[in-house]
Amino acid sequence: MPRSSEVDRHQALGLLQAGLPISEVSLRMNVNRTTIFRLRQSLHETDTVSDRPRSGRPRCTTQRQDRNLVRNHINNRFLSASASSRQTRGRNNQRRNTVSRRLSTTGLRARRPYIGPILTQRH
Repeated sequence: MPRSSEVDRHQALGLLQAGLPISEVSLRMNVNRTTIFRLRQSLHETDTVSDRPRSGRPRCTTQRQDRNLVRNHINNRFLSASASSRQTRGRNNQRRNTVSRRLSTTGLRARRPYIGPILTQRH
């Protein structure tokens, strides 16, 4: 069951151990029958239902750097992504796109301060 929670996986296995057939468990869990079959097969092969490691490109920032980026942007909302990438400490210099993606996952946006005439009361 990819993308399902650990609780859902254990619940499906509990239903299987209670004697329900795979088709009935799949109907109750609202997933495909093959998913339940593979879950049971994975349990027999590895003795666990946790996710297996997946391949992929390693992250260029650590969780600590990501938290620092978010903290800096909360303190200074109008910090641009380029300026933020220059301020980030670490062995890799992050690009502007990386900073923007890390901020967007937390619901923040890198914004440039407004450059233009300052309006007065008469405007």
